Amino acid sequence: MSTNDYVKFVTQQFVTYMDQPKEERKKKRVQRKQEKPALLYRWFGMIPFSLRLLFRRKS
Repeated sequence: MSTNDYVKFVTQQFVTYMDQPKEERKKKRVQRKQEKPALLYRWFGMIPFSLRLLFRRKS
């Protein structure tokens, strides 16, 4: 991808973002925050999940 293509892409994304109403942008931002995985899983990946499954199976 050339630099010119990249600048064109970034400009298009920015223009479409700015064309949206402010309320819609806020709704999307809140929705993205809610969809994020838990902090424990983001930091450590599958290790906490696998440990939780292991302990649930034993009890």
